[in-house]
Amino acid sequence: MASSTTGGSHGGYDYSFKILLIGDSGVGKSSLLVSFISSQLEDLAPTIGVDFKIKALDVGGKKLKLTIWDTAGQERFRTLTSSYYRGAQGIILVYDVTRRETFTNLSDVWAKELELYSTNKDCIKMLVGNKVDKDNEREVSREEGLSFAQASSCLFLECSAKTRSNVEKCFEELALKILEVPSLLEEGSSVVKRNILKQKQEKSNTANGGSGCCS
Repeated sequence: MASSTTGGSHGGYDYSFKILLIGDSGVGKSSLLVSFISSQLEDLAPTIGVDFKIKALDVGGKKLKLTIWDTAGQERFRTLTSSYYRGAQGIILVYDVTRRETFTNLSDVWAKELELYSTNKDCIKMLVGNKVDKDNEREVSREEGLSFAQASSCLFLECSAKTRSNVEKCFEELALKILEVPSLLEEGSSVVKRNILKQKQEKSNTANGGSGCCS
């Protein structure tokens, strides 16, 4: 069983990975992220542009630092968020199981954007159907979600950000799959090494009294 804690900008990480959340506005991307980061889930306003949070995750015997980017689903922010696909090792496509148009837009909009903007051919994709706590209002069956995921070479899970059902499992399964890909491991290791080098340089500068300038 994986364990997770909110992480800072330093620490003994084995790998650092960038994860991107995409999908229509209102499907619960921000709620999914907040539910994963903490047990508190308040009413969230729509994301303006992009937001990100950092989470430390122990999974597969490795200590991971996940930088998770939450993108706005509104069309007017698309040009702003397109650059955030760059360098992502994992991308989570989120839809609302109670709103069919959010599922339809996966192929009409989001899969095309991913193909257009993602720079990482080995990037792991996961399809997540959110809001299963409203099962009586469901418009998209689990079978439809699974079929789309298989056709798109995505991992697949249904979850509820509200009840936190399967939320941790989404990120854990994605991280485990990333750990299976050598090129993604190399990228994640390089980020950690660069951060360690940067911290050593900062400590060295501090020990040397900073810039050493005088009036």
